[in-house]
Amino acid sequence: MPDHAMLAPWVRRFLLEHLVAERNLARNTQVNYRDSLAQLLPFVAKIGRKDVDRLLVEDVSAERVRAFLEHVEHDRACTVLTRNQRLAALHSMARFIGARSPEHAAWCAEVRSVPFKKATKSMVGYLEKPELDALLQVPDRRTSIGARDYALLLFLYNTGARADEAATLRVGNLLLGSSPAVRILGKGSKWRVCPLWPQTTAVLRPLARDRGPEDSVFKGRTGDPMTRFGVHRVVTTCAALAANHFPSLIGKRVSPHIIRHTTAVHLLRAGVDINTIRAWLGHVSLDTTNVYAEVDLEMKARALASVDITGLPTSPRRRQAPAVMDFLRQL
Repeated sequence: MPDHAMLAPWVRRFLLEHLVAERNLARNTQVNYRDSLAQLLPFVAKIGRKDVDRLLVEDVSAERVRAFLEHVEHDRACTVLTRNQRLAALHSMARFIGARSPEHAAWCAEVRSVPFKKATKSMVGYLEKPELDALLQVPDRRTSIGARDYALLLFLYNTGARADEAATLRVGNLLLGSSPAVRILGKGSKWRVCPLWPQTTAVLRPLARDRGPEDSVFKGRTGDPMTRFGVHRVVTTCAALAANHFPSLIGKRVSPHIIRHTTAVHLLRAGVDINTIRAWLGHVSLDTTNVYAEVDLEMKARALASVDITGLPTSPRRRQAPAVMDFLRQL
């Protein structure tokens, strides 16, 4: 059987030659594409009753791609956004194969005809200041693991760092001198610098002490660098414990990305301009950062209370403003 009919060589070329050597995509994007194929290939092999290494390009038909996407949504309980990410990876691989193997052009067109699903735009979640304080009170700072967890939570809140950015943080990226700051490597291999609060600096210093510049700041129990999954686990575990003492956290999905949203909203409330917040979080587009201005009910309430509509009695309007703000705060 011709080698170009087998899927395995194409997968290898796609992941190593195309994504890495030709396009030089970010590491996270490479991992996302790899994980998509790692889920797809066993699924298709099971349907076709073949070993993964014996799959043909034609075995990944449009019909089986649709079945795989249904599996991602319903069996794996993933969101529409995740479903679309998986499909984007398959579209990219089909385009890669079709451009280099004319006999697979028809197959490429069929796979790429599978449409993306429209996702419902959800509200950005974030924590109120008392909720965040409750989260920070959970770690037992008298223990080494508790001190690390507290430093990690405070670092995430201070910088708005993503889980992967915190996990890959190196001691050499910390600037703990007279003007404490941290250099963070974000999406697209772009660096940004965030200032550090004195409290954050104080808890990071012990973690960086006696370590080389290339050592990880946040390490696990065994001394190995933490992964993004470990960072996520610390946040969710602390959130579950905090919910026992702070009822508003019950049923609230708390993750490192929610803390990132919280940083943005709290900076906005503190009067930091939107462009500074964009640079703080490492957003490429200002449109992404503007989302936080839309979700902050407290700022909307203050704006509503300050409006005096011409033609309406001024004094009743002013008497109603506190009630309006109290109502909006309860939402």
